[in-house]
Amino acid sequence: MSRFLIYIAMSLDGYIADASGSVDWLKGDGSEPDALGTYASFSEGIDTIILGRKTYDQIVNDLSPDVWPYVGKKTYVLSHSKSADREEVSFTNQPIQELAEDLKAQAKKDIWICGGANLINQFLEEGLVDQLCVTIVPVILGNGIPLFDEGIDTHLLQLVSTETYNGFTDLVYKVR
Repeated sequence: MSRFLIYIAMSLDGYIADASGSVDWLKGDGSEPDALGTYASFSEGIDTIILGRKTYDQIVNDLSPDVWPYVGKKTYVLSHSKSADREEVSFTNQPIQELAEDLKAQAKKDIWICGGANLINQFLEEGLVDQLCVTIVPVILGNGIPLFDEGIDTHLLQLVSTETYNGFTDLVYKVR
């Protein structure tokens, strides 16, 4: 059965983007510049991606304007404004619980709740997240967009694994 996974990087002080929304600080410490990390193996295990509209816009306008980075994976963008669907990308304003049920019925692999923070927090609060992989980036930003909302409900986790490479530390937790 498909699981809902969070796979995201954050600064040591808990931010997923700086105050301007930029993620250009997502770099290792240079100690292992050839280390591949865990993204490739993570990506092989998913066939569906869920994005918020701001994250989608950042990907297509700033991070990868010329090439869609998730070829071969069905992507759903949660948005209040309707846009024309593209190949492999569908825009929806479906309620999260309803979308989750539909995707679980369709997906053959796991489902990635890619971001942003608002979307991740909504899935957590609805009890839909099965596992989190949070990559700690070797940087302290001081301010920015936090991964978790202030006042979010308590969510108990169980550490499944850790991995370090090029100054990054992946922490993988199962939601209990």
